[in-house]
Amino acid sequence: MKKIYPALLLACLLLTLVPLAARAQKPKPPLPVEVLFGQDRFFFQMEVIKKFTEQSRFGLLSIATFAANYRNDRQQNSLTIPVQVNYTFKKGFGLMAGVENNDAVGFSPVVGPQHVYASRTFLAVTIASYFLNGKNDLSLFGLYEYRPPLGEGWSLYSRLQFLYNRGLSEGQHNRSFVYLRGGVKKDQLIFGLGANLDQYGPEKSIGENYGLFVRWEFY
Repeated sequence: MKKIYPALLLACLLLTLVPLAARAQKPKPPLPVEVLFGQDRFFFQMEVIKKFTEQSRFGLLSIATFAANYRNDRQQNSLTIPVQVNYTFKKGFGLMAGVENNDAVGFSPVVGPQHVYASRTFLAVTIASYFLNGKNDLSLFGLYEYRPPLGEGWSLYSRLQFLYNRGLSEGQHNRSFVYLRGGVKKDQLIFGLGANLDQYGPEKSIGENYGLFVRWEFY
């Protein structure tokens, strides 16, 4: 397993920046934390999508994930922590720059375009990241949520989340996944069924994880 020191540094930076962004923005968007108890792995995700102030064009975005199997096989564990500062031009379109540590390419600065749209019922995040790591890695990330209301504080909840990372200099697949969620939402609590479909390396070896997820939106 790769050394986790860069990831720990990123986590410290993230924990420092999140309170600053949260205090500055009104009304505050939620900070969702999710766990998935699958048949093979435990999965954790935390999403930070915030502006530094309500009127600011600058924001912070980080969608950190961690997965570990129940056999305590450290070679099968995965950790991804991006920290991206973005500038929005108009209608959610903008540019981001930051750093990321993941199991596919390690630690690297990243730059690229992004688009974020949020309403009461729909969230769409699309990011293209170019890794300045000498291997010319390129990734496309998407996260899309739909939560139509049912009444009396309840709503449906569905999410599609994907990643495709490719090494341009080597011309090969590094990492990809598709994560699916379906359930219900009551106030800040969301729960339901989830599926994580992962592919690793040039051979695209497949990992599947199905189970129950629980999600809480902190304010």
